[in-house]
Amino acid sequence: MLRRIDLRGYEGDLVDVLPRPLLDGAGALDVVQQVIEDVRSRGDQAILEFGERFDGARPDSLVIGSAEMQAALAAIGEPVRTALEVAAASIRLHHEGQVRTDHEWERDGLTVRSMVVPVERVGCYVPGGRASYPSTVLMTAIPARVAGVAEVVVCVPPGPDGRVADVTLAAAAITGVDVVHPVGGAQAIAALAFGSESIRPVDVVVGPGNVYVALAKREVAGRVGVPAAFAGPSEVVVIADATAPVEFAAIDVVVQAEHGPDGLAWLVTWDESVADAVEAEVAAITESSPRRGDIEATLAVSGHVVLVDDVTQAIGVADRIAPEHLQLMVEDAQGVAARVRHAGAVFCGPWSPAALGDYIAGPSHVLPTAGTARFSGALAVADFSKDVHVVTADRAAVAALGPHVVALAEAEGLYAHAESLRRRLAAIERGEDA
Repeated sequence: MLRRIDLRGYEGDLVDVLPRPLLDGAGALDVVQQVIEDVRSRGDQAILEFGERFDGARPDSLVIGSAEMQAALAAIGEPVRTALEVAAASIRLHHEGQVRTDHEWERDGLTVRSMVVPVERVGCYVPGGRASYPSTVLMTAIPARVAGVAEVVVCVPPGPDGRVADVTLAAAAITGVDVVHPVGGAQAIAALAFGSESIRPVDVVVGPGNVYVALAKREVAGRVGVPAAFAGPSEVVVIADATAPVEFAAIDVVVQAEHGPDGLAWLVTWDESVADAVEAEVAAITESSPRRGDIEATLAVSGHVVLVDDVTQAIGVADRIAPEHLQLMVEDAQGVAARVRHAGAVFCGPWSPAALGDYIAGPSHVLPTAGTARFSGALAVADFSKDVHVVTADRAAVAALGPHVVALAEAEGLYAHAESLRRRLAAIERGEDA
C-alpha cells in the first residue's frame, strides 16, 4: 500500500527521485478554462448546469441568507456548537496577533505614511462533496473579519439534495458571514471573480479545494487577489524515529489521505523497523476505515515510505517536497524544526498531530500545497489587506531630494519626470509659493 523509496547512500539531487502528484493532468486545466469562460458569458445558468454535471445537485436558490444560517445554528447539537465556538476563539486570538498598524516616518520635510487598508469584499471557498468542512469557514472568514473586511461571502458545494449541511451554515453564522452561495468547483471561483446574476464579484478569493478549484484560482489571479499558495489536495510528511509511537505515526499518515485523491502521504525514517511497523499499521487502519476508498485512492498514487540515512537527509527530503503538513515524531523535535525551511505548518512531537492544526490550534489550516511552501505560507490577515502609501513633501524636501530625482529620471530617459522636479526647484529658487 505504501511504496518504498530507499535513499540510503544516495548522494544525487533529490528532485530526480522524489515523485509528486500530477496536478494538472488529464486535461484539468482545459476543463477549468472552459468552465470559467462559460460562467463569464452565461452566469447563473452555467453555474447551475455545472453543479448538476459535477456535483449532481441543483439548489433551489444560489443565495442563502442569515435567517437560514441562524436556523442551522439552532439546529446543530450543543457539543458541535461548543466545539465551533472554541475553535473560533482560538482562530480569532491567533489572527488578532497578526494585525498590522499604519506606519509613518519623516525626514527633511518628507512624510510617508503607509496605511493598512482592508479589501472590501472577500469570497471564501469551502470544499464539500466527500465531507462537510465547517472548519474551513472558520479558518477563512475569521482572518478576513479580523483584517476588517466589510463583506464576507462563502461558496460551498451543496449535497445531492441541493442543500448545504447545517453544520457548515452554523459555522457561517458564528463567523458572521454575509451570504452563502451553494456553488462548488471551478464555477464557484469563476463566479466570485466575475460575478453572475446571483453572485456579486469579490476582491479576494481564498480557501482550499481540489485540483480544479486550485487551478481556477490561478486562472483568475489578477482579476481578483489570490494568495500565492496553491491550496490544493492535502499533504502530509511524517518524519519518525524509534521514539515515535507506531499507532500515532500510522494514523497521522492516514489522516490527510482520507481527504481523497491527488494528495500526498509520506513516512520518512532512517529506521527500517519503524518503516515496517508503521506500514503494517497503515494497512490495518485503512482496511477498517469508513473512508477506505478515499484513503486507498491517495495512497495508491502518492503513499510512500522513504528510507534515509539520518535526520539530515530526512530534512532534505521534507524540504524538497515542501509539504502542507510536516510532522516531526523524533527526538529533539524542536531542534529539528529549526532546521526545516519549506513546510506549510510543522507539528512537533507525538502529542502534536496535524489534526490539531486542522481544527483548533489557531493558525489557518489553509496552507500551501504542491510545493508552494517554498515561497508562501498559511493564509493570514495580511492576505485581506493592502498597503496604501500617503506621501507629503514640503519645499525643503523638494529642495533636498529634487536634484536626485532629476538625475535618476534623466538616466532612465524619462524627461517629463525630471521636468516635474525642475519646475518646482526653479520655483523655490525664485522664492515662489505654490
